[in-house]
Amino acid sequence: MRPFPSMFVSSMSCSYILRAKNGMDSFCFIHSPFLLEPICSSPVNLLAIVILSRGKCGLSTCITCYLVAMATADLLVIITEVILWRISYYYFPGSFLDITPVCSVINVLSRASTDLSVWFTITFTFDRFVAICCQKLKARYCTKKTVTVVLATTCILLCLKDIPFYFVFEPGEIIDNVPWGCYMKASYFTELGWEGFDWFDTILTPLFPFTLILLLNALTVRRILVANRVRKGLRGQNKGGNHSDPEMESRRKTVILLFSISGSFVLLWLVYVIHFLYYVITEIEPEGYNYSEIVFERVGFMMRNFSCCTNTFIYGATQSKFREQFKSAIKYPITSIIQVMNKQNP
Repeated sequence: MRPFPSMFVSSMSCSYILRAKNGMDSFCFIHSPFLLEPICSSPVNLLAIVILSRGKCGLSTCITCYLVAMATADLLVIITEVILWRISYYYFPGSFLDITPVCSVINVLSRASTDLSVWFTITFTFDRFVAICCQKLKARYCTKKTVTVVLATTCILLCLKDIPFYFVFEPGEIIDNVPWGCYMKASYFTELGWEGFDWFDTILTPLFPFTLILLLNALTVRRILVANRVRKGLRGQNKGGNHSDPEMESRRKTVILLFSISGSFVLLWLVYVIHFLYYVITEIEPEGYNYSEIVFERVGFMMRNFSCCTNTFIYGATQSKFREQFKSAIKYPITSIIQVMNKQNP
């Protein structure tokens, strides 16, 4: 069984502790100093949602819908996984968030938002794969109605999949009939049903998406290379002609956006995936990790959370109209204040 679900939340001085299967507490993790970066990026993600929702970035309706969904999922990850799940226990132990039903709900929301962030990236990648490689299917699939159905179905199915995680916790102590703390139940490590569900969860996120996104990008690259050679041949560019091609320029910008997002996803989830494969191959229990292995695991979680902070910067780096809208949004409050002050002081 993978090590990640064996973490449990405690209101003790150490916020995250790995629990051995015999119920003994093993060791504590050091508080992470890298949690401020995701928090600082949450207003940026919110601003990206507003900008993209206006539809003035020169992107198609399909791409805009997927980017808004991805930005929303990333913002939810920052709120649930970083702020409510980690920051609260690092810096506000003993708050109402430590009540067992509350932290169980937060755990479900955290897992669901992470799944959505991953699978919205996959649906976006598949949409671009269809648009570039499947011309006959493109007219029927790459529509706003299809995008809405795909995103809604993905959201519902993943949220339903994560509901069982609410029932894997038990309280560490009961004070005045109030259960406190979220401890993994011993049955989670021993019952075959839970172990199968755990493997299904791991394969669904991130092993299958990780493989799928590499495959789709490889097929997309191959298709683009073939199409570009044919198009250049038809336009005479292979003989040294220098003709502008709006279609190829538009495709180039879309491909840059696609590969930037999917490449960022692969790189930032890579350590997390490598750690899981290392755990499977070596069969070392988490409580038997040495210091280097603990650090490697922590880095995997940190980079996974960072993956929810990069897409907005990718939009800014690859889309000139998004940068213009972003600058206008930043300047708008300042210019509004100046105009009000000028009216009050003629």
